[in-house]
Parts: sequence; C-alpha cells; structure tokens
Amino acid sequence: MLYEMRTYRLKTGTVPAYVKLVAEEGIALQKSHLGQLVGYFTSEIGPLNEIVHIWAYASLDDRAARRARLNADPAWLAFLPKIQALIETMENKILLPTAFSPLD
Repeated sequence: MLYEMRTYRLKTGTVPAYVKLVAEEGIALQKSHLGQLVGYFTSEIGPLNEIVHIWAYASLDDRAARRARLNADPAWLAFLPKIQALIETMENKILLPTAFSPLD
C-alpha cells in the first residue's frame, strides 16, 4: 500500500468555496475512480489556505490507472476548471508507510 498526499495552496479567502465545490460535486467523482480516501483536510495553523487530501493505492500502477480513469471522465473534466481557478500551487507526494505505521 502507498499513499498519495496532495497539497493545494488556495487563493486567500477561497477555502470555503473550494470545500463547498468539492463536497457538492467533486468528491463523489474522485471516490468513484480513485477509491480509498484516507482523509481530506484544511489547514488551521501554519501555512494557511491549504487543502490536503490523502488517497491510498495498492501500487504506483494502480494509482496511474485510477488517475487516468478520473482524467478521462467528462464530468471530472467539466468540474476541474471550477476548482483550478481557486488554486495557486499544487504539491504531490507519494508516501510509503514504515513497518510500524498504523496504516499498512
């Protein structure tokens, strides 16, 4: 199992609009293709205006196949511009759990 952590720095003041869009339209599309959502977070202390979401995958190949399906979905492609307008920067990390991690 591996984990993908995606961090988006949003334009100041747009976190509520972003969260609303994802809750109402985006998360169902993502879950239908990406599978296991580990968590979806907003920042409160430290760098502000950040969204962090973490997804679990069986392997890098599994991740690539799932993301390809999401990116081929016309509904996702129609949704993307709505949130892209709110995002300033994006960072993506692949995380591998240690042997003693509570996550596999």
